[in-house]
Amino acid sequence: MDYQFIDVQITDHVATVSLNRTDALNAINLQFAEEITKVFRELDLMDDIWVIILKSNARIFSAGLDLKQMTLSDHQGIADMFKIPARDQYIFDCCHAIDDCRKPVIAAVHSKCVGFGLDIAASCDMVLCTSDASFTLREARIGIVADVGALQRLPYIIGLANTKRMAYTGRFFSAEEVEKMGLVVEICPDMDALLKAAEQLAGEIKESAPLAVQNSKEVLNYGRSATIREGISLSVHKNMLLLNSDDCRESFVAFMEKRKPEFKGQ
Repeated sequence: MDYQFIDVQITDHVATVSLNRTDALNAINLQFAEEITKVFRELDLMDDIWVIILKSNARIFSAGLDLKQMTLSDHQGIADMFKIPARDQYIFDCCHAIDDCRKPVIAAVHSKCVGFGLDIAASCDMVLCTSDASFTLREARIGIVADVGALQRLPYIIGLANTKRMAYTGRFFSAEEVEKMGLVVEICPDMDALLKAAEQLAGEIKESAPLAVQNSKEVLNYGRSATIREGISLSVHKNMLLLNSDDCRESFVAFMEKRKPEFKGQ
């Protein structure tokens, strides 16, 4: 994994992905979006990775879309930046890559999480943050609509009314406010406590069978566009496969032997 703006560390089935465009406060440009897309697609294919932690090495989580680099220097008009050719598709694909990744993704957010940064956080399975964190859908303040997934994903996380409040006002919402909405599952006093909490949560997830966790994520994501009966049907199909997995057999043997199961992700 050789990236300019991303650092990846892998320890005991957990990949820690650090957004590392620090000089630009992790503002998302085309290359950065491409690297985010590629790293999550790569981690998705690595059987030895069971959980992913996404964090920032900058002094904030993300400043959002890099408007300076995305707009044309010859002033042909900001509208031209949305005429997306194939090479620019990564701007939209990077959040999909996080959402589609079979491995659960824990976002560890500190300080400001702006615009595109919130799109990224909303693509993760769970969000933890520091007490000084704040979140904003900033697009309405610059005259556009959030268009890389937040308006589609957030209603399933925080509800439609809260999503409208964030989208219409464009203001910053505190850690306490978004925790009440359900966006954040835990608030930590500082960065050290945040990373420790993310690692602890990753450790708790690793106690479960990896294939069961990955298939649960697929069923949950499918449920956003399926009926209850369709979702149950997919769950039953998944269990027909999982019941034949080595990990499922190991769980039954461990239960009979009164010991902790040793899962292999097989």
